Amino acid sequence: MSETENMDWQELDQNKASSGQKNPGNGKENEIEESGDLEAVFDVPVKVSAVLGITNLTVSQLLKLGSGSVVELDRKVGEAIDIYVNNRLVARGEVVLLEDKLGITMTEIIKGNE
Repeated sequence: MSETENMDWQELDQNKASSGQKNPGNGKENEIEESGDLEAVFDVPVKVSAVLGITNLTVSQLLKLGSGSVVELDRKVGEAIDIYVNNRLVARGEVVLLEDKLGITMTEIIKGNE
């Protein structure tokens, strides 16, 4: 892109910013934003992972594990666990017991890329 074309785009963006206009994109984002209707994404599957801790094992150590084996993790008891959505850290939390199942209480939402 030439310097002149680059300046034209910058001027266009500055004019839009000063007039309060949003980048129109393909129009789909604005439809969702304006209507507040997020139903279109409700059925999109996401992978949620709760990481209690991490450890490194060799294959021979892994093969020696059996029922009742203890694996030491890199976290201390009571330390927050990491919650990932699609392999991206989004929150930290604590493990809770709900009747006969484990659950997670989010205690901190992570903003940006940490």
